Amino acid sequence: MSKSPVRAQAKGADGVSEGRDSAVGEQGVISPEKATKRPMGKSMEKPVGKSARKPAAKATVKAAAGSGWKPESRLAMVRRARKINRELAELYPYAHPELDFRNPFELLVATVLSAQTTDLRVNQTTPALFAAYPTPEDMAAAVPEEMEELIRPTGFFRAKTKSLIGLSAALRDNYGGEVPGRLADLVKLPGVGRKTANVVLGNAFGVPGITVDTHFGRLVRRWKWTEQEDPEKVEAEIATIFPKSEWTMLSHRVVFHGRRICHARKPACGACPIAPLCPAYGEGETDPEKARKLLKYEMGGQPGQRLSPPADYPGRPAPALGAG
Repeated sequence: MSKSPVRAQAKGADGVSEGRDSAVGEQGVISPEKATKRPMGKSMEKPVGKSARKPAAKATVKAAAGSGWKPESRLAMVRRARKINRELAELYPYAHPELDFRNPFELLVATVLSAQTTDLRVNQTTPALFAAYPTPEDMAAAVPEEMEELIRPTGFFRAKTKSLIGLSAALRDNYGGEVPGRLADLVKLPGVGRKTANVVLGNAFGVPGITVDTHFGRLVRRWKWTEQEDPEKVEAEIATIFPKSEWTMLSHRVVFHGRRICHARKPACGACPIAPLCPAYGEGETDPEKARKLLKYEMGGQPGQRLSPPADYPGRPAPALGAG
């Protein structure tokens, strides 16, 4: 699959909750200086940027034992947030959307399929789907029962089939068979809301956007960038912290970190390069050796989620369906 021109975080269909590693939608405090800048340990297949090779810098504001994170001004929070973004950029210079696609239509379809499943399962399913229905015109004319069998591995296959045929018919009838490049048009398509639209705009059309999936929302609240729970409110608040030019890649970096290190149930605090900047340090495993065992994907020496990852991805491609 070709590398996308502008990398955007991929998400599941709006209105449906997602699986842990789908692209759509936690305290004792221990001294953060124990964290290391080399979270991948010996299992990493390739170095992953400067942050993986240099010691962690001390945070200007530390978590005091038993008292949590010290209050900080808005300006201090913004500076800390931007420093975290810079650290993540060094740690994940290869951050990218984890759905395989070759054009806007394939991304749109893959995004709808990613609801309540993993990007890996979507990537293992879409080759056969796109071989059968390569264009909106083809998909709009699909026999529902036949499409259902192709996408069954992704779960909720009947509802997803209805959405895919519906949005394909809308593209055929209203947009000349092309995916529109405006938010107002995208959200009119069946099964497409603001979050999914931002994925397509950022990735296929180069329009900067912040994609608030489960991982993104969890991490920005842990980092105290926002206290909002509603995705649109989260998006609005984070947009005031970073310049627009950073929005798309910020989304990738945060989601990469959430999937690899800062897990929902047991974050690998002891292997996290940005631990000195994190108000939530200590919520997860702080022992470096134990924390390294929690790392996932290329950080843990495991295959990634894409069958056709970008050329600069340092890990292994995911296996095809039935291959492992």
